[in-house]
Amino acid sequence: MTRAGVETPKAGNGHDRAEDSLVSQLIGLTAALWASRQRVKLVLLLAALVAVVGASAYAQVLLNAWNQPFYNALSRKDVSAFIAQLGVFAEIAAVLLVLNIAQAWLNSKSKLVLRRGLVEDLAVEWLAPLRAVRLLQAGEIGENPDQRIHEDARHLTELSTDLGIGLLQSTLLLLSFIGVLWILSDNMVVTIAGHVFVAPGYMVWCALLYSGIASLASWLVGRRLIRLNIERYAREAQFRFDLVRVNEEIEGVTLDGGEADEKERLDWVFGGVVKVFEQIVLATTWLTGVTAGFGWLAIVAPILVAAPSYFYGDMTFGKLMMIIGAFNQVQQALGWFANNFSGIADWRATLLRVVSFRSTLLTIDNIGEGQSQIELDGRHEESIVIDQLWIATPNGRLALSEPHLEVKPGDHVLITGERDAERALFQAIAGLWPWGGGRIARPHRQSMAFMPTPGYAPPGTLREALAYPHPPQTYDDARIQEAIAIVGLEHFAPMLDENERWDRRLNDNDKQCLAVARVLVQRPRWVVLNRALAALDPTVARRVAAAFEQHMADVGVIYIGPLPDGHGHFSRVVNLVLDPQGPHFKPSVTTERPDPREAAAAPAQ
Repeated sequence: MTRAGVETPKAGNGHDRAEDSLVSQLIGLTAALWASRQRVKLVLLLAALVAVVGASAYAQVLLNAWNQPFYNALSRKDVSAFIAQLGVFAEIAAVLLVLNIAQAWLNSKSKLVLRRGLVEDLAVEWLAPLRAVRLLQAGEIGENPDQRIHEDARHLTELSTDLGIGLLQSTLLLLSFIGVLWILSDNMVVTIAGHVFVAPGYMVWCALLYSGIASLASWLVGRRLIRLNIERYAREAQFRFDLVRVNEEIEGVTLDGGEADEKERLDWVFGGVVKVFEQIVLATTWLTGVTAGFGWLAIVAPILVAAPSYFYGDMTFGKLMMIIGAFNQVQQALGWFANNFSGIADWRATLLRVVSFRSTLLTIDNIGEGQSQIELDGRHEESIVIDQLWIATPNGRLALSEPHLEVKPGDHVLITGERDAERALFQAIAGLWPWGGGRIARPHRQSMAFMPTPGYAPPGTLREALAYPHPPQTYDDARIQEAIAIVGLEHFAPMLDENERWDRRLNDNDKQCLAVARVLVQRPRWVVLNRALAALDPTVARRVAAAFEQHMADVGVIYIGPLPDGHGHFSRVVNLVLDPQGPHFKPSVTTERPDPREAAAAPAQ
């Protein structure tokens, strides 16, 4: 709880919680997929997979039953029966081949549809109004949404498909073969210390015991992989973020001669990645030792437990091979958990990252609910009215020098203060910062334009950027040409319809001019600017100020920030006043990411 009752907003706990139950995570993932437009395809694919895997399981039962007559023919050296059984095998193998091809296609198609459905849902939730901005206040979980939507979603859907189909296949094989194995071993004779026993379902109990021990050992050895994979993905995301940051700012880094410093920073971050990988390698090695050991033992295990009945009973060689085949199928089905534990740990870590991210998106709208917030009324069409406004900032209570401010059409109002205070006011009027008190009544969002600094250059052509977010054909060419000429971008006129990375080609001054030109083209009734002219070249700033006075004299303007002398006429000047002793805003408290320098120095466990 911060001062004056302004509580820290929390969406979840701002980090990936390993204690969340698997059931709640699966419910969250299912809700995401069910909310997508791919749910009908997913249901059809699931039904097809069940049918194909079920048919494959039935064919495996037939193949196992084929073992008895085939090996009996071998033991009798019966050539005609041997050739006949080869024909039976060819028929079963052909059916299994077709089913395997169908299953491979369904597997790949399911991955694609699952990923499409999950990404569509996450993108819709992330880009809901105000959520992406408020997510920045959620702590570490809001730092790399691109990683969660792109890489984590891809990895999760691929793992879910592979593991899900494997689990379905193992389940159906278990249901198919456990009855077969029980019947085959129902009257098996077991001799222990000279005593003869007839154990009903003897081979079934042996398979259950063997698989249970293998699964328990795998879980005990490999369970720490879940935590390590969660940490790995967090560090990978940070490393990727720093690489993108350096690439985007490489010109400034080079001009300042900061390559060595950036290299050192990247080494620190990557050192944390390497350190976690070293621990994962060690844990995976131990897990591989357990699973591989039980895997090799599984080759002789059914022979060992069935050998007494074969050597001292009336079991034929064909029946022995049939029992061994059925035992292996049951043991492999029961051992799915042990054999796939490394993948399951990876899947659990990725599931947690995706589900916790989606959960945060769904709860971010309610952060700080019940605490003091600014009343924002977006239905006031006559003017912008600010009454008794105060804003809770990290540095204290921010307020206007005048408790009541009304901006009518044609009014040009200048509001000045410290840089952070100006930005907080700009975000409050835009509805991005709700923490504080008082009231802001403003027109509908569609009749207003908000201009931050530096300006935003959306992807596409310059014509599309000037019309953004409206279609480019909304405004005629003469209007666009006039606007870019006013702000000094007329040299880009021949390139209006060229599709380029304008966010890189334009410098900050040009981006700000582009934002001003967008306002001149679209001519909203109200404009709120944050330091937009202060960043411009003085000559261009004078031209822009003159354009506002001449071409947009009937537009209500709130200019927030310092303004060079002689640039624009303002009917009113208001100051921002900061009270450091007033209510503070603090971002949500989250688990801090370990310092990569510390991680690089930490010993491997």
